Amino acid sequence: MAASMRRRIALWSVLLLGLGLGLVYAFRPQPVLVDLVDVGRGPLFVTVDEEGETRVRDVFVLSAPISGRTRRIESEAGDLVVAGKTVVVEIEPADPALLDVRSEKEAIAEVSAAEASMTVAAAELEAAAAELHFAEHEMERARRLREQGTLSERDFDEAERAHRTAGAAVATARAALQARSFELDRARARLVSPLDAASGGGECACIPVHSPVTGRVLRVLHESAGVVAAGQPLIEVGDPRDLEIVTDLLSADAVRVEPGQRVLIEEWGGGQTLEARVRRIEPYGFTKVSALGIEEQRVNVVIDLVSPPELWQRLGHGYRVEVRIVLVEKQDAVKVPLTALFRNGESWAVFALQDGRARRRDVERGSVSGFEAEIVRGLEPGERIVLYPSDRVTDGARIAPRR
Repeated sequence: MAASMRRRIALWSVLLLGLGLGLVYAFRPQPVLVDLVDVGRGPLFVTVDEEGETRVRDVFVLSAPISGRTRRIESEAGDLVVAGKTVVVEIEPADPALLDVRSEKEAIAEVSAAEASMTVAAAELEAAAAELHFAEHEMERARRLREQGTLSERDFDEAERAHRTAGAAVATARAALQARSFELDRARARLVSPLDAASGGGECACIPVHSPVTGRVLRVLHESAGVVAAGQPLIEVGDPRDLEIVTDLLSADAVRVEPGQRVLIEEWGGGQTLEARVRRIEPYGFTKVSALGIEEQRVNVVIDLVSPPELWQRLGHGYRVEVRIVLVEKQDAVKVPLTALFRNGESWAVFALQDGRARRRDVERGSVSGFEAEIVRGLEPGERIVLYPSDRVTDGARIAPRR
């Protein structure tokens, strides 16, 4: 009986001890599972990324110099043009306008008046010619009498003056007749209709418009033949080998950009990144509505390509590219992911792994890119830090890497 009791007590003691050890093991403090990352050293690029657009540096828009009718523009986009030689468009004089009934009657009356004036001028010319004929005979008679000594010098001078006056009157009458003839032609010209102009035949005196630059046709704005007004754009030409890139940045980013900064051109369709430089930041900002409907102040930044032209010769006017303006470029920087940093009062801090525990370490942050931050002070390359510190990670807490 006593032996059986002792065995029962021993059995229950073993069971209770095992249960106690299991409870202690189950409720012992567990380390917080975290993602760890090594503090690295390497290149750090701080960039402003935005979409850009290529454009020909100097685009020439050729307009109609006068109002008239253009012949069909045979040039197509991409055709080669030579400065001062290639005729890109020809303009014919415009047809006369149709006259209404009142204007037509007035024009007919002006023709009749011009014909009457011409008749009067012809009669005046005939009268002046008769006076000249008489003055010539008188002059010949006065010359013979003077040779005979029967005519005074005064009478001879008088005859000579009359002869010259009659000659001048004939010249005046002839010029007046010619002027009346021109007036008649002008009056008749007002009666010319568009149908008369079309049936006139012959080659018209077309005005040629030459290309002002050697390059290629970029765009034809008015291809078909038709009537155009003076100053109407007809065609655009430029040199596609002289490309630049323009991108509009937020004004807060534009103030960080300076001329001469390096630019990386990506996602343009080629197989490599192109090199470029910032040439100009325009001083005038403008408002642009984003895709989310937010008004933003934007500033245009003009960029010059630096890579050899044979690398980007397939680019043209108005092509889309991805622009990365390098603000800071360091080749040997101590850097950590941005997700490892958190605020500790007024400073930045990280949790570093030390003897299986998380130790808060205040750091001094330098340049920041889109995903990484430079650490100026507080960490050394090779140390391991918590990548995504949660509220369970505290100073001194036990941590273990998540597998």
